[in-house]
Amino acid sequence: MTRADPAAEYAATTEYLFALKARGGKFGIDRMTALTAAIGHPERDVPCVHVAGTNGKGSVSAMLDAILHAAGWHTGLYTSPHLVKLGERVQVDRRILSEEEIVAYVRELRPVAARVAAAQPDDHASFFEFMTAMALLQFSRRRCDIAVIEVGLGGRLDATNIVTPEVSVITSIGLDHCEFLGHEIAGIAREKAGIIKPGRPVVIGRMPPEAERTIRAIAQERRAPLQAVADVFGEDLAAYPHTNLEGDYQRWNAATATLAARTLGARWRVTEDVIVRGLTHVDWPGRWQRVWLGGRMMILDASHNPEGAQVLESNLRHLIAETGRAPVVITGALGEARARPLLATIAPQAREIHLVVPQQARACSHAELEGWVPPTFRGRVVRATVEGLFPTPDTCTAGGPDDVVVVTGSIYLLGEIMARIRPAPGAGEGFGGS
Repeated sequence: MTRADPAAEYAATTEYLFALKARGGKFGIDRMTALTAAIGHPERDVPCVHVAGTNGKGSVSAMLDAILHAAGWHTGLYTSPHLVKLGERVQVDRRILSEEEIVAYVRELRPVAARVAAAQPDDHASFFEFMTAMALLQFSRRRCDIAVIEVGLGGRLDATNIVTPEVSVITSIGLDHCEFLGHEIAGIAREKAGIIKPGRPVVIGRMPPEAERTIRAIAQERRAPLQAVADVFGEDLAAYPHTNLEGDYQRWNAATATLAARTLGARWRVTEDVIVRGLTHVDWPGRWQRVWLGGRMMILDASHNPEGAQVLESNLRHLIAETGRAPVVITGALGEARARPLLATIAPQAREIHLVVPQQARACSHAELEGWVPPTFRGRVVRATVEGLFPTPDTCTAGGPDDVVVVTGSIYLLGEIMARIRPAPGAGEGFGGS
């Protein structure tokens, strides 16, 4: 491999990064703090909004980016995971990080990470820490006015928690990643409330009372003024802001983004008109996203945890009322805790279910997925593959020509399917998580 062969160099770079991901990493911000100190503390160069939550944090981040862009600011956006291309995680004015930029940043960061880890070789920077460092450097070097930074996992010990934000946002609290965050709502809320900084305002979305009490107590301890969506917008969904993203839950997310944008203050020129413009021009693929394939409608929707399954049920009911027939559902998931509620939600609403195993080590097998389909389901259950379901970019073999197809479950599955129906260089880059 030489630098004259960009494709080979990019392949080697992503192979290195995903090897770091396979090694995993321990939680804590000490390693990230040391890494950013070694590269000049880019996290101090750009103001930011920091967004955590079990569900909705990606959508709220995209909404805030759209609002700030509508206000005329030069914006950075850091989210995870990516759907198809690794560079989707780091965007400036919604232009993703290019393959050349990823190669250059990894070439720059590898020796720095090695020096930082010299005293403790087993404590090398993780995949997510590399990506976070790239984002912070990109936002600094592209002279962003403000960045929206999404937490990868949890909050208190997440690599992104080295920032001191203009506003901290916690979108929702539910049971997910319990192996890392615990099995109790209050404990998960405490972990996510770890992003709250002394004296910095906090906005919270709709969440269980126990979670809200926990977060309010932590905000009070840190003298961080807190606003809750329910206090401002009430319980009537009709009073909530509209957005171009479909689903009742996106109205909740829009309210959270609206409140966070208002909290930024006059300095950021975020007027009510600007908020409306931003919320009606949000680009966030894979969230109840309608696409047309071979002349029929297909819906792509990441619904990967129990809280997301509740939202999926409402969306499926609305779809059946709209179309007059049950959809064909393609699904796959990672782990029993996610697959069971997902299949329990899908079964009463689907005409047939196609089960797919995502290309992830933690993915549920066909046999496991079949075992969690409720015995009351009377439709077809089919073992399938992405390649078999989507043999060409404009073809889906599931169902008939009049069926609406819903792809739901793991975001990794959505990424694999999007890479098939919208092929591009670099597609299928491991579909990495946090």
